[in-house]
Amino acid sequence: MGTLVHDLAHARAGDKGNTSSIAVIAYDKAGWQHLRERLTADRVHQAFAHLGAGPIRRYEVESLMALNFVIPNVLAGGVTRSLRLDPHGKSLSALMLGIELPADILQP
Repeated sequence: MGTLVHDLAHARAGDKGNTSSIAVIAYDKAGWQHLRERLTADRVHQAFAHLGAGPIRRYEVESLMALNFVIPNVLAGGVTRSLRLDPHGKSLSALMLGIELPADILQP
């Protein structure tokens, strides 16, 4: 079994219309390096595809040891249109933190 993102970072989700923005902030420099290498836009897309996520953009904020993922089309129309229990998508940060990364990530 690999390492989960929540072992290395915490996350915060926000929304704008039908788009979610999820920041993943590393706890330390070692975690930051591993997340930078392994938490790719493609890996995030695999985790969010079942929700209809569009092409995902990843931005690095090195000064904060953070990655920000912009995920279009994941909120079923957004807060004014969605019938989902969580139309703002705040729980999507939990989905992000549950992504499994390869097991070799924490090798000394």
